[in-house]
Amino acid sequence: MDIIKVLQQELNIGHSQAEAAVRLIDEGNTIPFIARYRKEQTGALNDEVLRNLDERLRYLRNLEEKKEQVLASIREQEKLTPELERQITEAATLVAVEDLYRPYRPKRRTRATIAQEKGLGPLADVIMAQTVKEPLENVAAAYVSEEKGVASVEEAVAGAGDILAERISDEAKYRTYIRNLTMKQGTIQSSARDEKAESVYEMYYSYEETLKKAAGHRILALNRGEKEKILTVKIIAPEEDILRYLEKQVITRDNPYTSPVLKAVAEDSYRRLMGPAIEREIRSQLTETAEDGAIKVFGKNLEQLLMQPPVTGKVVLGWDPAFRTGCKLAVVDATGKVLDTVVIYPTAPQNKVAEAKNILKKLIKKYHISLISVGNGTASRESEQVIAELLREIPEPVQYVIVNEAGASVYSASKLATEEFPEFDVGQRSAASIARRLQDPLAELVKIDPKSIGVGQYQHDMNQKHLGEALQGVVEDCVNKVGVDVNTASAPLLEYVSGISRALAKNIVAYREENGAFRSRSQLLKVAKLGPKAFEQCAGFMRIREGDNPLDGTSVHPESYEAAGILLDRLGYRPEEIRAGGLKGIGKKIGDYKKMARELGIGEMTLRDIVSELEKPARDPREEMPKPVLRTDVLEMKDLTPGMVLTGTVRNVIDFGAFVDIGVHQDGLVHISQMSDKFIKHPLEAVSVGDIVEVKVLTVDPVKKRIGLTMRKDR
Repeated sequence: MDIIKVLQQELNIGHSQAEAAVRLIDEGNTIPFIARYRKEQTGALNDEVLRNLDERLRYLRNLEEKKEQVLASIREQEKLTPELERQITEAATLVAVEDLYRPYRPKRRTRATIAQEKGLGPLADVIMAQTVKEPLENVAAAYVSEEKGVASVEEAVAGAGDILAERISDEAKYRTYIRNLTMKQGTIQSSARDEKAESVYEMYYSYEETLKKAAGHRILALNRGEKEKILTVKIIAPEEDILRYLEKQVITRDNPYTSPVLKAVAEDSYRRLMGPAIEREIRSQLTETAEDGAIKVFGKNLEQLLMQPPVTGKVVLGWDPAFRTGCKLAVVDATGKVLDTVVIYPTAPQNKVAEAKNILKKLIKKYHISLISVGNGTASRESEQVIAELLREIPEPVQYVIVNEAGASVYSASKLATEEFPEFDVGQRSAASIARRLQDPLAELVKIDPKSIGVGQYQHDMNQKHLGEALQGVVEDCVNKVGVDVNTASAPLLEYVSGISRALAKNIVAYREENGAFRSRSQLLKVAKLGPKAFEQCAGFMRIREGDNPLDGTSVHPESYEAAGILLDRLGYRPEEIRAGGLKGIGKKIGDYKKMARELGIGEMTLRDIVSELEKPARDPREEMPKPVLRTDVLEMKDLTPGMVLTGTVRNVIDFGAFVDIGVHQDGLVHISQMSDKFIKHPLEAVSVGDIVEVKVLTVDPVKKRIGLTMRKDR
């Protein structure tokens, strides 16, 4: 198999692009580094395409390895024919290779192997030849043997039938046909184990859907319902068509003595051997496809959450709401330093509202707090009510934001949080995290396992290794898109930088604490175990704001410093001018980019990247994202009426819609059918996490706590 050619066709990219990407990956370069600094070689493939390529490359190489193992095994058995070798070599999937290998794989003891041991193989061959001219009982009589454990003619025929059933089951062509037919015409069916039991799976108590139309989120829901022993799930295959097909393949002569036996054997082969195995394979394939889709959505949601714009230059009060144990507060200055922590009890059962307000007024006055960041967990709306009342009572211009606190409790109980805030309890750490995730969502959220951030669907039911790898990749891409200030970044943030391992991240922080702030990128080479390769991978993503070389504060890679220096000189600028906020309009002075790139000894894409960076040094891509909605008043569910138009923040996107925070205790659901005036296949075509959207209230159900919303203009 030509892997480069397969990648080129699957990803719809050029042959040289695929070749260059594979070579760069094999040389140990990271995806962010290749995407940002090797554009000339890959033809500017972005990180998403490169990650897909990397994943497929690993699969295809595993496939080639598996083929080699299979060929070696069959060769050893001296059963490898040129035709079989061609089929295995050309197989495009692991399933196809497994199908071809099945007849030659060492088997555990089966009914067929026991029948073979009893010497019934030749009788099976006779039946399959379909040429006998007398009743099978007469032929089978020769195989009855007390010594071999064949007690009767019926036993001999049954044993031969077992051998034939297994041979039919092992035929790769049959399995492929049946698998494809079942996927095309079969259905997935579920029923309740106890129809009277109440559960979230009630819509699946009597449910059937064609396999080819089964949506990923429904497959994952069925899997979970089955796992929780609430549902029974099965695949209904087009059995009649399958049996007719098998009979046609197996019965090649109209023989009154062998045809009835072979018909029964084909049925047994399908019902006992092939059917259950193919059902398992299809369920597994459906789950894998559903998980891949859910992981993509989770990744997209996570990216949007991580790339939310930081709220800079404000003293923030982080508020971790709770009932019995009180609301934990943390005052955090504009740099993220915790100035004060306190616990107040404005919610049930204590309801000390007046006392809480007095404490809050003093904190706001003392620290000049201008923003309150409230976690969206238990008691958040009750806390919001208190905050809204307070803001009406004070002269200071204070606003509040409800932030997604998913993962805050995981972080606050972690070893990292204990190291960061040894003197704080879990609640205080959580409040500090809630404040900081508004000030710099990316820097704070990287401290939490991406799986715990809670912007996915059915994440606990998925292949955790696959999910973890995909989400790590998303975080890595986000961190490297934004860049990292090497003098302020925490170790958890640094370990997502291209080329930096967890150990290296800790070494960078240790070096900084021992020797003071880094003055130049080249100083990174003095960090223990950070060699030339790691430096090449990480340097462009590390920022040194007030260093010796102004280019160290940009995303220009050190390997291009010489070219950047000559460019500045030719255009009449000094490097120091970069610090003043960029060299606006420098690109217009170049004219012929191709010629200039040639003269500087760099590629045209690299030159354009350098120019764009010099014009806007260390531009933060998060600035283009929607800003969080700042509030001063609160809505309750009883205030909502159908037809009301509100502004909300998209909190989570799932396969069938999106949940939008409209400022009441419950997020509202915009179903996919209500997202756009035109047809869309997936909610991500219309919205992303963090988007600010205008919605109209369709339905309000206070009992079930459900709010239906629409974004359609025609409603």
